[in-house]
Amino acid sequence: MELPSSVDHVVVDGKDVYLVGTAHVSKESVEDVRTTVEAVKPDTICVELCDGRLKAMTQRDAWKKMNVFKVIKQKKVFFLLAQLIISAFYRKLGEKLGVEPGAEMLEGVKMAEQTGAKLVTADREIQITLKRVWGYLGFWNKIMLLSHLLASLFVQEKIDAEMIEQIKNKDQLENMLEDFAAKFPEIKRRLIDERDVYLAQKIRQADGQTIVAVVGAGHVPGMKEHIHKDEPLDELMEIPKKSVWPTVFKWGIPALIIGLLVFGFFKEGKAHSVESIWIWILVNGVLSALGAAIALGHPLTILASFVAAPLTSLNPMIAAGWVAGLVQALLRRPTVADFEDLPNDVSSVKGFWTNPVTRILLVVVLANIGSGIGTWTALTWIATRTI
Repeated sequence: MELPSSVDHVVVDGKDVYLVGTAHVSKESVEDVRTTVEAVKPDTICVELCDGRLKAMTQRDAWKKMNVFKVIKQKKVFFLLAQLIISAFYRKLGEKLGVEPGAEMLEGVKMAEQTGAKLVTADREIQITLKRVWGYLGFWNKIMLLSHLLASLFVQEKIDAEMIEQIKNKDQLENMLEDFAAKFPEIKRRLIDERDVYLAQKIRQADGQTIVAVVGAGHVPGMKEHIHKDEPLDELMEIPKKSVWPTVFKWGIPALIIGLLVFGFFKEGKAHSVESIWIWILVNGVLSALGAAIALGHPLTILASFVAAPLTSLNPMIAAGWVAGLVQALLRRPTVADFEDLPNDVSSVKGFWTNPVTRILLVVVLANIGSGIGTWTALTWIATRTI
């Protein structure tokens, strides 16, 4: 039988596995999936999706059910914001090409329904992938990564044929973080290499004698290397244990600032300590409030950021951004229409700032960044004038 050139046929434990290497924004890839399924009539169709991503793609009203208060309380703001930025990038590509991002995956899902083949979501949950990327980064690398993601909102790259060709063989996540991944191989390992192993093993373990696997073309070489090996997946599912150093810093900074205030009191007197306290309050408060203002938070949200930052910086159990985000959510509670508009709004910078849902997320992130900068600035200032 004649199959598209994007298809690789491998025999694994007596099973015929057809790897359809696709581009996430390609009409040709959609045709390749359909042609392959019709030709080989598989028992099972595997797609490079996790259950969460499949639900997001097939249940368009899933956004309406999101509880933004729960997202903030469970500290999932960064992960949700990252997913929104990634989806925004691919929506722009889809609009340019006239094809829905991930259409080839949806074609695999549709063909499974039409043919009666068993559908397997073969990718690792995106939350675990992002947590493993995040968990293995150092503090400054996390700041750089967050800055890179936020900066991508403002970059209006020209999407032309050359750019499309460059991204066709790349993973969605890898493409968003291409420059960063090039400098930090650890990120590529979590984003791409680990998922090559995971996808290969999930497909290898799938039921059926004939299997069609719809995966990004960039994964195919790595998958072919691992699909004949019996490799455990437990380690790839582990969430990194938190380093002791963040805890040390969380409790060490409050202890240090209090120590500096006490030391300054005995060394320079009451007036000196009072001035240091005002430095702490104003620097922390102003910079956190500035972050909330940049996110176009409500005036009361900005005030809440100013009040909360000096206090939360001394309390490791809570962050200024969480307080600001909850206040913003209470004052500008998102409506069902806001959640319905979310997929379209995140396609533009203006939409990120005007949609009440994403504005809440931006308030959390930017108020926290401002508070963090304020903490280090104030601490350095107080230490310099005291010691």
